[in-house]
Amino acid sequence: MAQTSEHSLVRLAELEIDPAQVDAYKLSLQEEIRASIQLEPGVLTLYAVSVKDHPEEIRLFEEYRDEAACQAHLQSPHFEKYKAATQSMVKGLRLVETDSILLRAKPR
Repeated sequence: MAQTSEHSLVRLAELEIDPAQVDAYKLSLQEEIRASIQLEPGVLTLYAVSVKDHPEEIRLFEEYRDEAACQAHLQSPHFEKYKAATQSMVKGLRLVETDSILLRAKPR
């Protein structure tokens, strides 16, 4: 089984998106996640889901190698582009800091 470090930084983001702009938001988010995974070795995992029957409620699972990798991500050109493009779409954002207990994934 593939494993990730229990020392990595994991956080959850809970977003509320303007219902009229959900499709545009998803396109920007997909572009940002693809670039982050491809270009940033410190970005280990980015998962995006929406709450069942509530596409405007987006949840992100973010895993970074460490705090420095997280900070580098927040300053990357593709993240800054995403933030600028989606600023008017996001009605609410809550970041949840976590303490990892166990992180495992099957290889794909």
